[in-house]
Amino acid sequence: MSVTAPAEACVALAHTLADAAAKITLPYFRTNLTIEDKSDDSPVTRADRETEAALRKLINEAFPSHGIIGEEYGAENEGAEFVWVLDPIDGTVSFINGVPLFTTIVGILKDGVPWFGLVDQPVLKDRWVGGAGCPTTHNGQPSTVRACESLDHASVYITAPDFFSADELVCVERLTSAVKLRRFGGTDCYHYGMVASGWTDMACEKLSVYEYGAMVPVIENAGGIMTDWQGKPLTGTEERQVLASGDQRVHQAAVDVLTQESA
Repeated sequence: MSVTAPAEACVALAHTLADAAAKITLPYFRTNLTIEDKSDDSPVTRADRETEAALRKLINEAFPSHGIIGEEYGAENEGAEFVWVLDPIDGTVSFINGVPLFTTIVGILKDGVPWFGLVDQPVLKDRWVGGAGCPTTHNGQPSTVRACESLDHASVYITAPDFFSADELVCVERLTSAVKLRRFGGTDCYHYGMVASGWTDMACEKLSVYEYGAMVPVIENAGGIMTDWQGKPLTGTEERQVLASGDQRVHQAAVDVLTQESA
């Protein structure tokens, strides 16, 4: 394949990667897996590692000049024009507890900017794809966000309060107090697909680049917006505070709440 990485070839490979991941993860799902703790005490299994290794091999075979950043095996050639970002099992806690809301995430950064994203839930057979010049789709059909005029009409999904520092949690609690519905739960990055499909209004988290690098194109190409908590674009490769919304009005209102100074 051309090292210039035409969009069609990248999108096709991303689908191939998601299919390959499902062939590895699904046989392990709801089985008696050995669970290890990483240095940050987050869990990991052989399913996570085997899946990422397989995806890296496929990318290197197709685009040897590209970079890769993955959750399990780190970064290689991250200064390349095109850098693939991989989370083989986003939501390992859901995965090891038999909850079918974990996802495989495949994204591409172009010159450090989120360019393409795919999020796949293989049990429910939900797949969102967006970016590289293409509108977001859900299982091949157009996926669009919904309108929401104000925070008191909005719903927000957050994986768990555990991921935030004490200061961040104060900001999150201000947001969750201002909305109509708030939900904490093991939805992980699945709820960014929910925003892209117009099933819910907002998602608020701290994410790594191998997560938000794919989520930004999916949300934006569905008509939504995804920024940091200050309303700034998500670029680079650092862990970031993120906010995704289907409606610009409710997004700005949420940014204002998240950034207001405590009394």
